[in-house]
Amino acid sequence: MGLELVKIIDKKGKKAFVNFPHDLYADDPNYVPEIFMGQMDILDEKKYPFFNYGTAELWLAYRDEKVVGRIASIDNSNYNQHFKTQTGFFGFFDCINDKTVAHALLDKAKSYANARGFNKIIGPTNYSTNETAGTLINGFNESPKIMMTYNASYYQSLLESFGLVKEIDLYAYLLPVESVSKKSLKLADAFEQRLERKGITIRKISKKDIVKEAAGMKIIYNSAWEDNWGFVPFTDAEFEFLRNDLKMLVDEDFTFAAEKDGKMIGFGLTLPDINEILIKNKRGKLFPFGLFRLLFGKKKTNWVRVIALGVLPEYRKMGIEAIFFAKNIAEAKRRGIKGGEASWILESNTEMVNAAERMNGIRYKTYRLFSKTL
Repeated sequence: MGLELVKIIDKKGKKAFVNFPHDLYADDPNYVPEIFMGQMDILDEKKYPFFNYGTAELWLAYRDEKVVGRIASIDNSNYNQHFKTQTGFFGFFDCINDKTVAHALLDKAKSYANARGFNKIIGPTNYSTNETAGTLINGFNESPKIMMTYNASYYQSLLESFGLVKEIDLYAYLLPVESVSKKSLKLADAFEQRLERKGITIRKISKKDIVKEAAGMKIIYNSAWEDNWGFVPFTDAEFEFLRNDLKMLVDEDFTFAAEKDGKMIGFGLTLPDINEILIKNKRGKLFPFGLFRLLFGKKKTNWVRVIALGVLPEYRKMGIEAIFFAKNIAEAKRRGIKGGEASWILESNTEMVNAAERMNGIRYKTYRLFSKTL
């Protein structure tokens, strides 16, 4: 049976690229379809801000005229400028359980990197660590939370068979309300009282002033995450795109800011797990009924995801992060929500790993980024 690799350049091809995972995981009860329109926007060079500085090639693998795999070869120039490296990336990797297909796809990413003089490839990232990233290597028995990746258990074997090795692991911690450390919650109350005496206050984010709020978050994100592995600063255009993409989902009762003298010094962003709703949407289509499910169901999810939590370096280790966690848990209890997922957390981020474990968080999923020296 012949294998054909096709470079995708038109809308029809991009639709096939987006739709392939729906067919691959048609019988998997834990698979959650990505929103079709959102995925098409991400692949649109004229719409998605990554393409203001980066480039990517999309490839589909066909066997007997049937799609059997996909991949994106990625040149993230901002990453290489930031770290002074020569690294290529691959992303949007999905494949049947076949090494021949997987290797043919990964060869495209390798060739793309070689042609640009790169000496290493890392992936999967879609297109950077500011977006969805990582291959799930354990925790396959549950659906992913909002904006987290999902894949079959054989992916690790396919990637390693190509010579890719572990670059770094990303952890997801589950924080069920009933098992969260009561001691940690009490300490958070004491922290907040102490911070107030120092002129630091915790407040809810205002959706009415989301443009100003997002501007403060961007400053903190680009500072608080600066020392993390793989960090690349958000551009203004990227953060604006993300703000517009998420503003409908932001819940003021789960999103907090820390302030000192009227200046935002930290924030915690927690979103409802809309994957509980999207899992019912065939092939990621929001119309005609999916949009109503989303709008009316986002306040009724069983879980939330702590998607970002950062504090300026000079204000860390003062308990601000613990207060954000505690306020999320209190609100979850009030609403009868089962709990939250804190993700993803770099294995090297001992501060956040320790914070999640002090709350009795359960490390229940691990995602891995792989690399290969060229």
